[in-house]
Amino acid sequence: MVNPAEPCVDQEESFLNGTTRRCEALREIKNARVYIRTFGCTYNHGDTRKLIEVIRHQGCTIAGSPGSADIIVINSCTVVESTARKVLRTIGTYRDSRLYITGCMPSVEADRILAICTPQFIPPGCIQEAYRLFPVVQKSVPGIVQVAQGCLGNCSYCITKNARGPLVSFSADEIIHQVREHVNLGAVEIQLTAQDISAWGYDSGESLPRLLETISRIEGEFRVRIGMMNPVTIRRIVPGLLRAFESEKIFQFVHMPIQSGSDAVLKQMRRGYTSADCVELINTFRDRFPDITVMTDMIVGFPGESEEDFFQSIDLVRQIRPNKVNITRFSKRPGTEMSGVHDFTDYIKKKRSRMMNTCSEEVYHSLNATWIGKKVPFIVTEKIREGSVVARTPTYQDVVLMEDLPLGTAGHAILTEERMYYFIGSRV
Repeated sequence: MVNPAEPCVDQEESFLNGTTRRCEALREIKNARVYIRTFGCTYNHGDTRKLIEVIRHQGCTIAGSPGSADIIVINSCTVVESTARKVLRTIGTYRDSRLYITGCMPSVEADRILAICTPQFIPPGCIQEAYRLFPVVQKSVPGIVQVAQGCLGNCSYCITKNARGPLVSFSADEIIHQVREHVNLGAVEIQLTAQDISAWGYDSGESLPRLLETISRIEGEFRVRIGMMNPVTIRRIVPGLLRAFESEKIFQFVHMPIQSGSDAVLKQMRRGYTSADCVELINTFRDRFPDITVMTDMIVGFPGESEEDFFQSIDLVRQIRPNKVNITRFSKRPGTEMSGVHDFTDYIKKKRSRMMNTCSEEVYHSLNATWIGKKVPFIVTEKIREGSVVARTPTYQDVVLMEDLPLGTAGHAILTEERMYYFIGSRV
């Protein structure tokens, strides 16, 4: 078996000598002070951490501010229009600098960037290609480990598939190496991330449950948070996933984006499931793990969403009672099937977003109230500021303890207050 930490010398020379033409921009970042600004999801932050290791290998140092940098890199996100505009404003700020752009935007919205300035583009795949030659893991909180890029879906509204392409699962050896290195460096929380984690291995004949079972055998005091899993790909691995969740090394946490409670809207989105399928999946997890933390995503104001469709989404939230709902107002994205359809006004989308948020917060407070006064096990995963730390329960509840405790400290706490998205706890 090849050690992922030992790159092939021929591959390294090939990359550095420029035979991989599309990666020229990345190879140009040498012997400089580099400032990196990252937008978007956990996966993008994983790309940034890998990029840092690549350019360090090329003689660079990381600058703490744009003013102290020779080069500025913007790791972009374009999943919704509001984020894309923030990225473009930032690009405009640094247009006179030696500027490089990576992330999702260059491959799907390069024209908007080039209307502002002419930076160098770094395809995200080049970061992965280069990092495999220098797979150094630096100490970080939490540890982020990417397991795949791209997805199996073909949603009618999603620009990410256009940017990241079809599913490419990273090897189990590569993933295990990175998890082990993070643990050796003291990371207590490991976040596995991908566009759709439950699809991992579909293209290589492997499966996520087997990967999780292998990770669970790694020695050390750590826990794994599994990122977003889509209902379609979860369904084929439910039995194994339930077994994997029995491990103390795996947080009992499910992030499953449902997007709508209306089957008509889900069909228009081309999500490949019904709302009843999602209710059944969540009930299956709760039957085995009654206290499991459930997180979902909902889109409001999707083109053609009637009031009845919208209230079906409200009803679904009340039925499944998630601990967290990421609410997004529909945003047209270029190059997608929905880019040319009639859109709702911002007024309607904002109104529906506020109603969904109010409904969700009522659910949060109702769920949280049942935990006040209870004693829960915890492990300290992060330090916030002097005098307080963030701890996680086995079900990934966020507990703030007003003490200075080392990472990895385990114990029990009484939950004394709820702050909607987290609890205040008192160690016992």
